[in-house]
Amino acid sequence: MKCSTCRKAAKWLNQKDLEYQLIDIVEQPPLLDYLNLALEQHFDDKKRIFNTRGKAFKSISPDINSLSRGEIIQLLSNNGKLIKRPFLVYEKKVILGFNEIEYTKLFM
Repeated sequence: MKCSTCRKAAKWLNQKDLEYQLIDIVEQPPLLDYLNLALEQHFDDKKRIFNTRGKAFKSISPDINSLSRGEIIQLLSNNGKLIKRPFLVYEKKVILGFNEIEYTKLFM
């Protein structure tokens, strides 16, 4: 696992003895259902879904607010490097990035 934030999330999940399935979203972007769920939950801040610090994002620098929902889903499904990692899906909730407080609220 190359992503340091993903390693932090995995370490936290392991310490809590929580089972999870690790999927490399760069190689295998999330299912469209999960991308739509993330977009629904973060519609007020669509930029949060994107890995804005990554080279892939900087190379295209999209004006996210001008993109339609379909255009955002297409961008993310075609390039996993554009997606904020880790991309945690639990039941009907998506958490983007690793925030220990958010993880604790979700699992404890």
